[in-house]
Formats: sequence, C-alpha cells, structure tokens
Amino acid sequence: MQHPVPRNRPRTRATALVVCLAAAGAVALSGCGSNTRTVGAAPPPRAKDAFDQRAAQIVRDWPKVAPAPGRQDALLPLAGADHPKSQDVRELTVTVGHSACDAGYGTRVLESKELVVVSGWGRKKNPEGMCTEQLATDKAKVRLDGPLAGRKVVDAATGKQLLKG
Repeated sequence: MQHPVPRNRPRTRATALVVCLAAAGAVALSGCGSNTRTVGAAPPPRAKDAFDQRAAQIVRDWPKVAPAPGRQDALLPLAGADHPKSQDVRELTVTVGHSACDAGYGTRVLESKELVVVSGWGRKKNPEGMCTEQLATDKAKVRLDGPLAGRKVVDAATGKQLLKG
C-alpha cells in the first residue's frame, strides 16, 4: 500500500530551500580542506598607542626626527642614559623624567636593527586631588631582547640620540 504524496507545493519548495541552506551552512562551517587548524592562546592584537606609533616613526625616519609635540603620558622624555660597560649588555639604565603627581612610571622600548627607541611613561594619580606638578627624575632599567651591539639609543619623546651604540 502506497501513501498518497501531499500536493502542497509551496511547503515542499520551502522545505527543500531550508534543507539546501542548512547543507550549504554546514559546508561553510566545516572549513576548506582536510587540515586540522589549531587556535592559539595568544592575546588579541592591541591597538597601537602613542609610543608604538612614535617609535615606528623614528625607526622609519631616522635620523631626521623632530620632537613629539606636547606632553603625553605614554611619551615622557628621558633625562639621560648611563653608558653601558660593554656592547654585549642586554640592560640599560635611563633616567625618567615624570611628574611628582604620577601614581606610577616606567619605560617602554622598541628595538630595531640599528636603533633602541626608549620612552618614559607615567600614570596620573586621582585628577581630583591637589598636585604641584613638580618634575621628578628616577633611574629605571630597560631590558633588551638582544645585546646593544652598536645600536643607537634614542629618546622617543625628543627624537634625540642618548647613547651611541
């Protein structure tokens, strides 16, 4: 005994369309090829801040670099750098000029084949409180990925060479 086939064509076409779209979605979600892909645990890329942009500009335009305009918390000028004992050092000592009102300060570095671009940074305390905005200077260590090895050390804020590598 055969069952009668329903004659409801619009529903049949709609069902066929849904099945077709579902199959296409499954193919799209399965990816291309048969290779297995592994997702790493790397953090998402962060937006370039003032230091990243300025350091890249210095590396690109060196030695024709003008000082950065204005004061930015991510680009505090350095008051100097101690001469390293040898070209094999992987750590420099710089003097960071920051505000006495900063809750924290430190250094950032970008290394290239020819340059080591360094900047101080500061983070303000509560902006509601009183502050005299006096300049404070402190020594800070800068760790390098590779030896100094003849590279020039440049202040990101001023664009000036601090050390001849």
